[in-house]
Amino acid sequence: MGPTVPVEEGQGDAPTIWHLSWRAAVGREFFAPPSLYAKVRWRLIDAHLRPGRVLVDYLLLPTEIHLVSQISQGDSPGGIARAVGNVVARWVRQTQPVHSPVFAAPFAAHRIPSDDDLRMEVRMLAWRPVLLGVCRTPSHHGHAALRTALGLTPAQGFDARPLLRFFGDDVPSARAAMRAWLARRPLEREVRQWELTRGLPLASAGGQPAIVVREVRGAAAAALLAAGGPEGVAGALRLLEAWVVAKLGARGALDLHGSSTSLSARGRALEA
Repeated sequence: MGPTVPVEEGQGDAPTIWHLSWRAAVGREFFAPPSLYAKVRWRLIDAHLRPGRVLVDYLLLPTEIHLVSQISQGDSPGGIARAVGNVVARWVRQTQPVHSPVFAAPFAAHRIPSDDDLRMEVRMLAWRPVLLGVCRTPSHHGHAALRTALGLTPAQGFDARPLLRFFGDDVPSARAAMRAWLARRPLEREVRQWELTRGLPLASAGGQPAIVVREVRGAAAAALLAAGGPEGVAGALRLLEAWVVAKLGARGALDLHGSSTSLSARGRALEA
């Protein structure tokens, strides 16, 4: 992966990049009081001070924590997750002394296989606060690596150069390329597919509450569910049924589940 930072000798061969995320349990917020934003931000930085680790990107939201980490082959996402999750959970319990879980589920880890995928991940994370109604434009959210990378906020310990290298060889050109890349809002289907494969709550649509879903394993399944729109599985199944009917070349309407013809039997087999 072109711009990845070289790993020190003895730390493994090629580094890998991961997107790690945590969701708050129902009724919990990570950053009440708001002073926890700064503490958690520094914790993310401290967790990457070990040789072979690079904090590429991060995003802090009231009920979500995201980070993009480059790690050596001898390391694992779980090592970073323990360095972050255990401490954050303790801080949240200290400020919110409620006897209930802090996290909705164990941390999620998604491997980012290429530079193009990394740029897409950065784009989705940049727009996540907007899609959840936290701010109006990606650069307005103050608790993310994006503002530092674009030169809008002082670095305060975060090195934005590893992130900028995915967009250009020097800082001015990289920032210009990043702004251009992030200018276009992701399509609704792109967002839904990304959320499904990361096990994230679906962003609210038309002011409706966000829906929490389990992680969908496999890009094909996520793409089908995303294409189903707000109806989710039901919409995806209708799309699949329409595809099967078209594939069979049936003339007129074909009831796959209410008919006993050989053609409908073939359709049910295809659908399965």
